[in-house]
Amino acid sequence: MEHLYYSLIFNNIETCISEIYIIAENVLYAIEKKRRKKLKELIAIAPRKPILQDYEDSPLAEGQVRVKVEFGAPKRGSELTGYHAVRSSSFPMGLGNMCVGHIIEIGDGVEGFSIGDRVASHGHLRETHTWHVDRLLQLEERMTWKEAVCYDPTLFALGGIRDGQVRLGDTVAVFGLGAIGQITVQMAMMAGASFVVAIDPIEKRRQAVIRAGVDMALDPTSVDVAAELKSATNGQGVDVAIETSAAYEALDQAIRGLAWGGNVAVVGWMKECKGGLDLGAVAHFNIPNLIFARSCSDPNRDHPRWDWNRIQNICWQWLSEGRFQCEDIVSPVVSFLESPKAYEEMDLHPEKSIKLGVSFE
Repeated sequence: MEHLYYSLIFNNIETCISEIYIIAENVLYAIEKKRRKKLKELIAIAPRKPILQDYEDSPLAEGQVRVKVEFGAPKRGSELTGYHAVRSSSFPMGLGNMCVGHIIEIGDGVEGFSIGDRVASHGHLRETHTWHVDRLLQLEERMTWKEAVCYDPTLFALGGIRDGQVRLGDTVAVFGLGAIGQITVQMAMMAGASFVVAIDPIEKRRQAVIRAGVDMALDPTSVDVAAELKSATNGQGVDVAIETSAAYEALDQAIRGLAWGGNVAVVGWMKECKGGLDLGAVAHFNIPNLIFARSCSDPNRDHPRWDWNRIQNICWQWLSEGRFQCEDIVSPVVSFLESPKAYEEMDLHPEKSIKLGVSFE
């Protein structure tokens, strides 16, 4: 009987200790959670309403890694289309296009990557990302973060060059000098174009392509672009025009400045046409080939030799090798805490940026 009595006391003490331990664990967890710095991400809570919002990371699933983001960049074209609630968009929506950072945590089943590896992928601007290993792009030691965030525009620039059929010796005009246009100009020179003209109303953007080696840069607000293109090509017009701005006025000038039977590659995501384009004035007579270029629309025009996967691989390879001048393209660079205001500025004052860069350091 005495033995049973002491056994009950012992069991009760053991239960109490266990319960105290659990309570202590929960208290410590609550204290740690309270002390832990809250993670932030840039989102739009409504059209044209950017804010920094708190979030929490979820546990890693198999095949995933956690990345501490160091740099990132939004995308002007299709991202701003959603930000303005034009076409299909829903809110809240993440703002940003590419992020670059280093791996801080690795889940089960991940091979080929280690803690500390520098990686990049598509994703909105936030302090950490949880990415599946299949999405990761590993940065070479020589590669800069600005080259990495130019991956997305490089993809669509290549589609414009290939679908526009730029060939050795061609004369080429590139309309719109955002990030896609900037890379398109450089690709046209790489492809062997004998004469490359860049057109954009923003001085900052024209100066960037001039430093990259373009033959001519035109301000469409101060000159007749079509007339200048004709004049620069002995009255013939350019062989290929690549339109990246999604402005109908630019598309109209591209057609007017084109040689007979030339190609116009339409890369920009156009909105509804409400003026600025007169297809009956020149296009009806000079029979241009109007080609809509979108790199990720498979099957590719050169299927099965080319597809979206091949385009992604070659673009990352070229960026890794330093084939493009990206330093001037990613400008300005702001801190992550400034990103809501900077995003609004990017939207309202396009003359102040080419591709906005964001630093988390």
